Amino acid sequence: MPPRFIRELIPRRETRAPLGAVVVSLKSLTWVQWAQFWSGWLAWTCDAIDFVAVSLTVPLLSEQFGRSTSAITTALTLTLLFRSVGAVIFGMISDRFGRKWPLVVNLVICGALELGTGFVETFSQFLALRALFGIAMGGIWGLSSSSALENLPVELRGLASGILQEGYIVGYIFAAVINLTLVPQHGWRALFWTGAGITFFAAVIRALIPESPFFLHVKEQEKVNGTNDSQNFLRQTKEMLKLHWLLCIYAVLLMTGLNFLSHGSQDLFPTYLQITKGFSAHSATVATIISNCGAFVGGAMGGWASQYIGRRLTIVFCVLLAGVFIPLWVLPSSFSALSAGAFCVQLGVQGAWGVIPIQLAEMSPPAFRATFPGVVYQLGNMVSAASAQIEATGGDNLKTTIMKNGVLTVVPDYATVQAIFIGAVAVFVIVIAIIGPENHGSHFESANATCGDEAADHTSQISCRELDEKISA
Repeated sequence: MPPRFIRELIPRRETRAPLGAVVVSLKSLTWVQWAQFWSGWLAWTCDAIDFVAVSLTVPLLSEQFGRSTSAITTALTLTLLFRSVGAVIFGMISDRFGRKWPLVVNLVICGALELGTGFVETFSQFLALRALFGIAMGGIWGLSSSSALENLPVELRGLASGILQEGYIVGYIFAAVINLTLVPQHGWRALFWTGAGITFFAAVIRALIPESPFFLHVKEQEKVNGTNDSQNFLRQTKEMLKLHWLLCIYAVLLMTGLNFLSHGSQDLFPTYLQITKGFSAHSATVATIISNCGAFVGGAMGGWASQYIGRRLTIVFCVLLAGVFIPLWVLPSSFSALSAGAFCVQLGVQGAWGVIPIQLAEMSPPAFRATFPGVVYQLGNMVSAASAQIEATGGDNLKTTIMKNGVLTVVPDYATVQAIFIGAVAVFVIVIAIIGPENHGSHFESANATCGDEAADHTSQISCRELDEKISA
């Protein structure tokens, strides 16, 4: 008999909603539910604009500060390293005090630091601000995902998860368009200033929308039970870590693999096209936009498909798809072929990522739906923080030659480096996804806000303890 995690790879029939349920659920949504979702989506979009601003301007920043590509990517590493700190701080504040104002404050801090980045004059100032920005940025994902998903009907959460996650890709596209239009005329600083303005706008929008009804309901229950105090929250936190430490480790491993896959295929992609393939900055930006169109389609399709074939199986299929198209990502030299390869690879990478917001929300202990997803996501980010530097260092040691201005020129071979890197990470993600737990179709809104209690709907809710048992099976 196959192991339990194999037997449960395809979800039970009763947890799979009929196709028509999506349409019915969409019609039933209130304006508050719509607003909660899109405000979370916008916050995550701003997060992406602010982060990828560095990736898109690596050559310009290198020229500005007189540093190598590897040195500039230190800023990306620092941002990713410090994001886990922000996830802990803002996640616990949100689970304790609400979804609304912690996210508003978080966005304002991000906007202020992004604005300040546009005024730096030295490389040390730049690194310091990007490290601080990492702390602020770390809180966004957990807060935005909990705000967006926890108030939606269960039938919509797969599709909504994919659309929410691809807010990051929309942010990447926005940043690429700004880089294509404003940066050539006004310099790299314009990208950071524009990103700050959009982030401040997102903070205003979130401030105008009511608090999460789900959060208010949970807090009302805690008041009735006399458990609505900080001491009890800290006790619950210790209990959760003691009971679910194995689940936490698994989630961090999954996020580590997927973050390596995402950052390994995105952060140095524009630089790879310009240096290894000899593209102009304009062509590299257009190719980046095309690749992110594939990512957006993949994320929405992956989230939707996971509602029917399961979260883990969707991740496996999508990562396999990305792996199949790695040769088209690195071997051609023409713009059209490389853009097509990038489109297909990102279709797979972000198809897997489209599952993650709802996958983490469903496996999360009920009282920690902002802290748990945010922290494990950012810890995975922290472990994968050196993705860009690993690839940049690999390029420094692995060379190829291209014809540049009629002269045969030796350049870093980022194509081979990225092919090896992405291929190895893809294998790791597939293995981790297959052996892990899945709480598909969970009605977590019915669960008590205590870590070990099961929801009232036993047909679709797997308890927190069962999740840990599945990992160790």
